[in-house]
Amino acid sequence: MDGPLEDTARIARDLIRFDTTNWGGGRANGETEAAEYVEAELLSLGLGPRLYDAAPRRTSVVARVEGADPTRPALVVHGHLDVVPADPANWSVDPFAGEIRDGLLWGRGAVDMKDMDAMILTSLGDILRSGRRPARDLVVVFFSDEENGGVFGSHHLVTHHPEVFAGATEAISEVGGYSVDLAGRRAYLLQTGEKALVWVRLVARGVAAHGSRVIRDNAITKLSEAIARIGRHEWPVQLGATTSAMLDGVRRLLDAAPDEDPVALIERTGVAAGFLRSTVRTTSNPTVLEAGYKHNVIPDRAEALVDVRPFAGQEEAVLAELRELAGPEVEVEIVHHDVGLENPFEGALVEKMVGALRRHDPEAEVLPYLLSGGTDNKALSELGITGYGFAPLRLGPGLDFPAMFHGVDERVPLDALAFGRAVLTDLLLEA
Repeated sequence: MDGPLEDTARIARDLIRFDTTNWGGGRANGETEAAEYVEAELLSLGLGPRLYDAAPRRTSVVARVEGADPTRPALVVHGHLDVVPADPANWSVDPFAGEIRDGLLWGRGAVDMKDMDAMILTSLGDILRSGRRPARDLVVVFFSDEENGGVFGSHHLVTHHPEVFAGATEAISEVGGYSVDLAGRRAYLLQTGEKALVWVRLVARGVAAHGSRVIRDNAITKLSEAIARIGRHEWPVQLGATTSAMLDGVRRLLDAAPDEDPVALIERTGVAAGFLRSTVRTTSNPTVLEAGYKHNVIPDRAEALVDVRPFAGQEEAVLAELRELAGPEVEVEIVHHDVGLENPFEGALVEKMVGALRRHDPEAEVLPYLLSGGTDNKALSELGITGYGFAPLRLGPGLDFPAMFHGVDERVPLDALAFGRAVLTDLLLEA
């Protein structure tokens, strides 16, 4: 690329170059170097950031920004610094090189979520270096360990340092505010809720024996049958308030019949369906298999991890059905459980987010949606903080953005980063 990088792209590139891979379960490269980079950026803005270590090398960064009206409740603006693993053998580029190619920034974290981390930093810079103040106090946080459910990040801070969030009532973070193309019309999905999170481990036990013997009590066989049933299970379609409102907007934009089947309607949304399919039903995806240690030894134990995303309040019912699917010979253990969230698509903050998008994209349609995944807003909800997903990006119709999250060749357009910086700056000045 000719010429200097716009600051948001430069900072996002720099952050990608810190390999903050998080495998989960406490195994991670750690976020400390990335946190120190963020700390230096915040110090350059005249702020007084503080680093919090939940465990060695598991570092979060917090800074408080004084607002124009400090009597108002504070707004938490947060990102996370860790990323999921990336196998370089499957990528077109080095996932941790932060390469610029074809007008896009490539690398693990380009969309999840070092892009938003960079937008936060540059938006704060635009405001503070101009002598202005955000509309109200901001609690700016860059969490560690989000990809592990926030055990060493958001949940640690909420439990052990709740004073960090004193006076805050609302929050904004990732996976919302990005655009999708609906039959040639651009619409932005503003995340007003997220499904619950239940990570489970399946354990099958059997008889250890020589691989040449006839053994009916085979742990791997039992586990395989269980995960096939769970992975192929078709959970029923359910429409909550958020998804119903989103579908009403999609029907209007696609000129669909009022009674069109919601699943069929979602399939008409193009690449957006990659996110929207999972908003209408529970999902239960096997993600990890572990068994055996020698080709000619039948192991006596086999395990699998399953990522289950039920709707809020339905966790116990889903777990009961999951145990039935697993069968009597397979144990179901809960590894991590976190709440679901659903907030109304209304109120002053929502109006400000919609207004900021429309100022920069006047013909924009803005729709609420329920995130099938989860964010650190789950932990903040324990303190009564209402969280939204708002990492604004204006995207072209050709980019399969849903596939970028935890996918191969993760990338984000440079002009989308500049757009997000401008929209977020306006929001922080007015919200």
